Amino acid sequence: MPHRNPLNRTLVQGIQDLGFRRWYERELLSSHAHMALALLATVAMLASFEALRGASAAEKLMNTLFILGCGAVAVWAMRRYLFLLMHAESLANQANCPHCQAYGRFQLGEPTGPRHGPDVPVCCTRCGHRWTLRDD
Repeated sequence: MPHRNPLNRTLVQGIQDLGFRRWYERELLSSHAHMALALLATVAMLASFEALRGASAAEKLMNTLFILGCGAVAVWAMRRYLFLLMHAESLANQANCPHCQAYGRFQLGEPTGPRHGPDVPVCCTRCGHRWTLRDD
């Protein structure tokens, strides 16, 4: 059996292993951790701007490199935060059964083909209605 990284699961693997509600909760926690990282990187960048005053040329160079590094981390973390948050919210909006309105109470269905792409078939555990989650 191939080794699976628990931190880098596909949507289907995550829902199979955790269930939809716990998968959704973990996606939100992960997205907010990225937001906290962006905030910390921004604070570090601002502190480096403050340290530029009265510094020697070598210290200014180091601070400039630190500012650029912190800025890159902040931008990456904020983009990742927004992606994870929007991805989780997009799927959460589709998690209500269209028939009985049960939220997040479904099992994954069988894929319709060898590569079913972004469509994930699901079946409501309450009423048995089948619909598709679109993972864009």
